[in-house]
This record gives sequence, C-alpha cells and structure tokens, in this order.
Amino acid sequence: MNASHQSASPLSFPDVLAFLRDRLLRYRQPVPRRRGFTVRPGMILAVLGLAGLLTACNSPRLAPLPPEVQRPYTRVELREGDVIRITFPGAPSLNSVQQVRQDGKISLDQVGEITVAGMSPTALEAEILRLYDQRLVTKQVLVTVESAAYPVYVSGAVLRPGKVMANRPMTIVEAIMEAGGFDENRAKSTAVVVTREVDGVTKSYQLDVKAMIRGRSTTRFYVRPNDVIYVPSLVW
Repeated sequence: MNASHQSASPLSFPDVLAFLRDRLLRYRQPVPRRRGFTVRPGMILAVLGLAGLLTACNSPRLAPLPPEVQRPYTRVELREGDVIRITFPGAPSLNSVQQVRQDGKISLDQVGEITVAGMSPTALEAEILRLYDQRLVTKQVLVTVESAAYPVYVSGAVLRPGKVMANRPMTIVEAIMEAGGFDENRAKSTAVVVTREVDGVTKSYQLDVKAMIRGRSTTRFYVRPNDVIYVPSLVW
C-alpha cells in the first residue's frame, strides 16, 4: 500500500517573531493547558534563540574574492584629470605642466592639441618626439605624472554620499571613510556592494566591510576608477 506524505510549509522567521511577540505580551496572563502542554516565558525565549540561530545558519556565505581585486590598483595609461610634467632637456622654453582635459587632450606649444588619454607616459614621450622632430636639436623628452586621481562613487547609508577622488591605491574601507564613514544608525555594513565595469562586463561584489574594520577579515578590496559602492540600510 502506498502512503502519500505531504510536508507542511515551514514558518518564516517573521511569522515566528510575530507569534512569540504576541505570547510575550500576554505571558503574565494564565495560559490554559491544552493537551498537557503549557507555553511558558522561558520556553518562548528558548524558541527565540533557536529561531535566531537557524536564521544565522541559513544566511548565505560570501563567495571568495578573486585575487585581482585584492591587489593595489596601478595603471600606466593617462586619463582625464591627470597632471603631467613635460620636460625638454635641450629646449627648456618648451617645458610645461599640463592637465589632461575631459576630452582626453592637452595642448603643446608649436604643435597644438593632441589626444593623450589611454597612452602611457613612455608612449607619449615617443609621440611628442615625433611631433617635434624637426624642431629639436636634442632628441629627448621626459613625461612624468605628478598627480593621477580617479573617481569612486559612494552611495547609501554613509554620512557624505557622493564622488570620492582617489589619488593613490585605495581600499574600500578608505573610500567609505572618505565619504564620512557608515551611518551607524542604519548602515548594513556586512553586505556592502561594489559594482564595476571590467572589459565591458558589469561585475558586482558583496563585501563584509564590518569584518574588515574590526579585524575579523584580512581581505583588502581595492577600488578602481568609476567603482560604485552601495551601503544598504538595515530593515527594521
């Protein structure tokens, strides 16, 4: 004979809390016995602890981070906002300090505008030598980067959401501190999300930044240009 089994749907954690809250509000009143079972306050507290433990056990674990996001961000390409010094050892009058404009260009004396965004300093040196080939006696030029800042955007439950300019390798903890730090009354710092574009593909990372700050995690997540950091709010 075949027996059919039907499993009851498990109660959700909010349902359990609602039931226990109702019992706690009425626990001073006599609780009638039903089939030899009495609900006591101590039992309610025990169930509360068990429910919290089950919820913690069912929480998803964060996936391990790939090695590339744990290394300091370094780049060799020039980009908008970079400040570069161009030095001509044989023609000091041509020396200049330039900031790469929003269109990725700079302006050179006797040459005009050239696009430098996306070039390395070494490649730019070669291009400048080519452009000044007929004007230079000493075929030498040096390009050095004096300032290289890039934007990171921090939103959500922080004190000063907005754009953060990073002029050095910066971790996610440092970026959040630059945005004023967590709003301690509402920030869910265990589930911070970072979204970035990598070779035209959008990638997202969920991070327990609270564990990083308190020393429970040795992970160091380095931000990159145009990263979007979102700190979610606690749900009450």
